[in-house]
Amino acid sequence: MHVVAEDIEQSAKSSKKKKRSFWLEFPLLVVVSLLLALLIKSFVIQAFYIPSESMENTLLINDRVLVNKLVYYTRDIERGDVVVFSGVDSWKGEVDIEEPSNPVAAFFQWAGTVFGVVPGEKDYIKRVIGVPGDTVKCCDAKGRVTVNGIPLEEESYLYPGDKPSAQSFEIKVPEGRLWVMGDHRSVSYDSRMHQGDPGGGTIPAEQVIGRAFVIVWPFSRATTLPIPETFTQPALKVAAAIAPQAPLALGVAGAVPLVLWRRRRLLKRA
Repeated sequence: MHVVAEDIEQSAKSSKKKKRSFWLEFPLLVVVSLLLALLIKSFVIQAFYIPSESMENTLLINDRVLVNKLVYYTRDIERGDVVVFSGVDSWKGEVDIEEPSNPVAAFFQWAGTVFGVVPGEKDYIKRVIGVPGDTVKCCDAKGRVTVNGIPLEEESYLYPGDKPSAQSFEIKVPEGRLWVMGDHRSVSYDSRMHQGDPGGGTIPAEQVIGRAFVIVWPFSRATTLPIPETFTQPALKVAAAIAPQAPLALGVAGAVPLVLWRRRRLLKRA
């Protein structure tokens, strides 16, 4: 009986040590988890919360998406990409976010942003329509947006019943900038609404945080976010390749008649 009592006593002491150890280690685990999340958020993948209707029905309010922050180190931003970008010191937020009332609330808001539980104050999510050098215009005779003269068939991702745009516009996208639009065109406060701003409504490519590539929440809507087929049509790629050479081609075309005329004159004199 004495041995059994000692075993019970030792077991109780061991259990107390384990409990004490857990509560000592728990804060460390929380700190390490937050540091790892911050590291991943800063350099690899970040979760984002969708706060507005501007990308419906591709993205709905309360959806959570994962954003790849490394992809644009390996390739250029492409037409059709759904991108998250920072609008700090430029665009006004599409939703009003209440300022934290105290440091504790501020911490939890920051943590919520890290994990994609609450929206960032100045983060936007839109679809890239035009990249540097593109001429984006609306609308053609059929009411479509065109890029370098090539019409976009947008039915697969536009909000049902929406027109490609109720506003007319035409812009040549400057170097280092992007023309972006929401999929829910009738409510999206996008490049069209900022045509009076520096850049004519375009955003700096350097402000892009990354590419949204998958919906992760709710599980019932989990899916990838591929580039729509209309942006992969060969004619659009050919037009984009020709566009930068157009001024040179026109210059050559204009110079040829002049050269031939001068050559004829020299032959007559000879």
